[in-house]
Amino acid sequence: MLKVAGIGEILFDVFPEGKQLGGAPCNFVFHSKALGLDAYLVSAVGNDENGVELCEILQVNGLSLQYIQRAPFPTGTVEVSLDKDGTASYLINGNVAWDHILWSHSMQNLASEMDAVCFGSLAQRSIQSSKSIHNFLKHTKKDCLRVFDVNLRQAFYSRDIIESSLKNANVLKLNQEELEIIKNIFNLPKSDNESLRIILDRYELYFIALTQGSAGSVMIDPENNYYCPAFPATVKDTVGAGDAFLAAMIMGKLRGLSLDKVNRLAGKVAAYVCSQSGATPSLPDSLLSELKQENMSAQTIENAHSQKIYPQ
Repeated sequence: MLKVAGIGEILFDVFPEGKQLGGAPCNFVFHSKALGLDAYLVSAVGNDENGVELCEILQVNGLSLQYIQRAPFPTGTVEVSLDKDGTASYLINGNVAWDHILWSHSMQNLASEMDAVCFGSLAQRSIQSSKSIHNFLKHTKKDCLRVFDVNLRQAFYSRDIIESSLKNANVLKLNQEELEIIKNIFNLPKSDNESLRIILDRYELYFIALTQGSAGSVMIDPENNYYCPAFPATVKDTVGAGDAFLAAMIMGKLRGLSLDKVNRLAGKVAAYVCSQSGATPSLPDSLLSELKQENMSAQTIENAHSQKIYPQ
């Protein structure tokens, strides 16, 4: 079975009506597991009630606690507010457990087994967690998909964080708002396509995925652009939609699908998550059955990846 990992934040998204499992790497791992991948989360929780609750939720959903550290800091929480269209804004608390992820020999062993790893900018706001994230990336296989999910939040990013992440990644995923910020930081052209092409070439990325909300999504590789319109959905909230998109994208790519098919598959999954509350709703059997029809048998998975999807 293909193995993937998310490294970074685990937390509770606190909505007016209650709290739910959250954190981009955690959401990615949750959906990857649901989509049939062997998925691991590398993070930290505090020695408090929230930490116990988060670990219980992970266990109930079949996720390993082996790489969830206990830190003498509060478990992470984020205050989530939604506008009339269901678009989320976040108030993220500082100096929490996932700011203190410690590097270990067991993490090194895990990294060496991964077919894909997802990481973002948020957990790199602390020196400790940033070092652990980049050590993890350093110990992956050459053909591992190292996916930088930009995930810019509040003031918890910098040019240095973004650039070092791009240098250690081979896939980039970002949304339209994040692209505009990166254009400004790196003085890139106004044209989305020109800017993405510059990033793709400068950092020698395999491909880039740009999500554009109701405008759909675009994936680009050195040869082509692949556009997919948004799938119809009654939006309840947008929390975790990008993470679900990412999980489906990585699943499809590891299983040898074309970027055109991957884009459509990821869009369908993200649209469903938008129609539900919170970042990690269970995917319905109807959607999972539809995904299985995309020629994703276990044999296809292993054959596709053994043939080296990308050059080393």
